[in-house]
Amino acid sequence: MIDYIRGSVTELTPTFLVIETGGIGYLVNISLSSFSKLEGRKEFRILIHEVIREDAHQLFGFADNEEREIFRHLISVSGVGANTARMMLSSLSPAEIEKAIMSSDVNVLKGVKGIGLKTAQRIIIDLKDKMGKHAAGGEIFAFADNTKREEALSALVMLGFAKSAVIKILDKIVKEEKNLTVEELIKKALKNL
Repeated sequence: MIDYIRGSVTELTPTFLVIETGGIGYLVNISLSSFSKLEGRKEFRILIHEVIREDAHQLFGFADNEEREIFRHLISVSGVGANTARMMLSSLSPAEIEKAIMSSDVNVLKGVKGIGLKTAQRIIIDLKDKMGKHAAGGEIFAFADNTKREEALSALVMLGFAKSAVIKILDKIVKEEKNLTVEELIKKALKNL
């Protein structure tokens, strides 16, 4: 499974990019949200989600972990495929999608091309509880750099701490101080665990 690709962006359009690394160019499907973050960049590390089917092997790319997590939540819903999830992320920001799901706002989701009433309702029913468990005070992504938090979380869980306890402490730390390095996050969390 590919987690990310770091390389030179050789082609960039609103729907896909070609990123070259090791002499190989990978075609990666992206949303408009990722496109706007990548514009003007020549070198980049793009987060990947692979979709392997009998008739196709597709790569979907994301500028940040927040967008990839929402994408993965969306494709877990029956009837929502990778292209539909990408369309949703092109129409709405990850925060807008999360807010619509948490507030059961069917009309916001229905406003996305290809999403009907039943699909919007299914997304809300299937994801509201999943997202609610991760939410801290109703906000899943209350901080700018989710990657640092994820790295700190992974390190602390590997050290043997309970994931639920670590998540609570990291969320509290990141809300108080947003610009910490991974090492600083881990040190502060260790003092509180």
